[in-house]
Amino acid sequence: MSVIYMDNAATSWPKPAETMAAINHYNDMIGGSPGRSGHRLSVDAGRCVIDAREALAELFGISNPLRIVFTGNATEALNIAIFGFLAAGDHVITSGMEHNSVMRPLRALEQQGVDVTVIPCSPRGEIDPGDVEKAIGAATRAIYLTHASNVTGTIMPIADVGAIAREKGIMFCVDAAQSAGAVPLDVEDMKIDFLAFTGHKSLFGPQGTGGFYVADGFAKNIRPIMMGGTGSRSESEEHPDFLPDKFEPGTVNGIGIAGLGAGVRFILDRGVDHIRNHEMGLTDMLILGLGEIPGVVVHGGRDARRQTTAVSFSIETVSPAAIALILDEEYQIMSRPGLQCAPAAHRTIGTFPVGTVRLSPGYFTSEDDIGRALSAIAAIAGRIVRL
Repeated sequence: MSVIYMDNAATSWPKPAETMAAINHYNDMIGGSPGRSGHRLSVDAGRCVIDAREALAELFGISNPLRIVFTGNATEALNIAIFGFLAAGDHVITSGMEHNSVMRPLRALEQQGVDVTVIPCSPRGEIDPGDVEKAIGAATRAIYLTHASNVTGTIMPIADVGAIAREKGIMFCVDAAQSAGAVPLDVEDMKIDFLAFTGHKSLFGPQGTGGFYVADGFAKNIRPIMMGGTGSRSESEEHPDFLPDKFEPGTVNGIGIAGLGAGVRFILDRGVDHIRNHEMGLTDMLILGLGEIPGVVVHGGRDARRQTTAVSFSIETVSPAAIALILDEEYQIMSRPGLQCAPAAHRTIGTFPVGTVRLSPGYFTSEDDIGRALSAIAAIAGRIVRL
C-alpha cells in the first residue's frame, strides 16, 4: 500500500519535477557562489537568485523584485520583522491564532518593555478587524497577523486589517507561511508592509528557503539582526543599508533558491486560482467526510472557501498522538498530531493542551487519497466506540 502524505501544511511533498530539475541542474552545471565572484558560474548562480526574486515578485504583486529578501525560512523573516523593528515602549497587536514564530519573539520582547495586545478570535479561529482597530493606541507601532492558521486553515481578513494599518501609519506584517502559493496574495491591494514567506510549503521549494518582502517606507526602520559579507561594497567595514543586501549577509542558499524559483514558476504556469480550486475541492471532501463519522469532531470554520487545506479533528477520549500513530503504522497515512507549534490557536479553539490531528492535503493529493484517509479514520473511530 502506497503512502498517503497529508502533512503539506508542514512541508509540501512530493515536489514538482521542475523543482528537482532546477536543484539538480544547479548542482551539476553551476555550483558557484551567487554574488561572490565574477566568473561565469558565479554569474549563473546569481541569475538563479534574480530569477527567483522576479518570480516571487510576480506572484505577490511586487513592482520591485529587489524588495524581496531571502532567508532560511519564514521564522527568520519574522524574527527580523519583530526584533529588528520593535523597542521598549512600543505597542504591538497580534491575534489569538498565531504560530510560535510570532508569539515567541513577541513574548521575549514583552519581557523587555514591549506592550503586546492579543486580539481574541472566535472558536472558529476568525478575527474581527473592528477589534484590531479598537486596540490601536498612540504607541502602536505594528500589527502582526497570520494570513492563514496552520491549525484550522482559517483565512484572516488581511485586506481589511491592511487598510486599517495603512490609515493609521502602522506597519502591517503578514505571516504567509501557510498561504503563499495556495491563496491569492497581492501586497499592494492588501496593503501589506512586510510579508514573510517560506519556500518549502505551498511554494513547492526545498526546505531551508524563505524570505520576506518589505515596503519602502519601513525598510529603513528595520535593523538587521545579522551582519557580514554581502559581496557588495567590500571596501567598507560598514554594513550596507540598501536592499536586499541589508538583510542578506553571508552566502545565500543558491541551490535551494534555484529550486524555489522553479517551484514558484510551476505555480505561475498553472495559476494560483487553479491550485486553489483543486485544493478547495479536496478540503470540502475531507471536511464533509469527517463530519459524517460518529465520534469525530472537526475544528475551525469547516468551510473550504474560507480556509486552506489544513483540517484539524479529534476523537473524544483518544489522544491525537495515538490516532496519528495508527494512521501511520496501519494505514500509511502521514498526519500531524499535537499543538502544531501554535498553543495560542489551540487555546482559542478549545483544544489546549492536548491538541488535534491535522490533515493537510496538497496539490498532488487525489480524491482517492482523501477517500482512503476517511475510511481509515472511520475504522479507528468505530474501533474506539466498540471499546
